[in-house]
Amino acid sequence: MPGTSTDQYPRYFSDQFDDEEVLYLFRKHPVVMRKGLILGLLGPLIGVLPAAIHPSFGLNVFFGGLIGGFLLGLIIFFPSWIGWHFSVFIVTNQRFLQIKQTGLFTRSVSDLSLQQIQSVNYEIAGIQETLLGFGTILMRTYVGEIVIHDVHHPAKIQKKIVTILRDLGITSIVYPGGAGNTSIENEDNE
Repeated sequence: MPGTSTDQYPRYFSDQFDDEEVLYLFRKHPVVMRKGLILGLLGPLIGVLPAAIHPSFGLNVFFGGLIGGFLLGLIIFFPSWIGWHFSVFIVTNQRFLQIKQTGLFTRSVSDLSLQQIQSVNYEIAGIQETLLGFGTILMRTYVGEIVIHDVHHPAKIQKKIVTILRDLGITSIVYPGGAGNTSIENEDNE
C-alpha cells in the first residue's frame, strides 16, 4: 500500500525522496526552441551554397552539401532541444521543483514546499501566445513570486496545480492569528 513506511513510490528523478509521489510534470512550449530551429535551418542552406554558386560542381556536390548541411543543422539545433527536453517542472505531494537545463552542462534546480504557495495564476498576452497556446504561470509564494514563461496550455496547468493543492488540503487563504479558522456553533437558548 503506497504511503506506508515500508513502500516506496517509483523514482522519476534523482532528487526524489523515498516518501514522495510525483503528481504532475510539465514542460515549456516547444516554441522556446525557435531560435535554435532557425539557426539550424541555416545548415542546409550553407551546405548547398557551393553547388548554387558553381552549378558545374554537379548533383553529387549538391546532395553531399545538403546532407552535410542537415548534419550541421542538427548539431546547431541540439543544444536548444536539450534545454527544452530536460527543463521540467514537477509537482509532488510535498514540493514544487523547477529543473532548468541551459545548454549541455548547466542545470539549476529550484525547490519550493507546497505549503509556501499562496496563489497560482496565468496570463496569455498577445496574438502569438493566443494562436500557439502558450503563456505565463505566476506563482505567488511566501518568499516571492515564481514566473514561468512560455508554458504550454497555461490555463490547464494552473487548474491542475490548484486542484493538487486543494486535494492535499493546502488553501491559499491564510488568516493572521488564526482568525477565520474558528467554527460558530449554533446554540438554542430556549
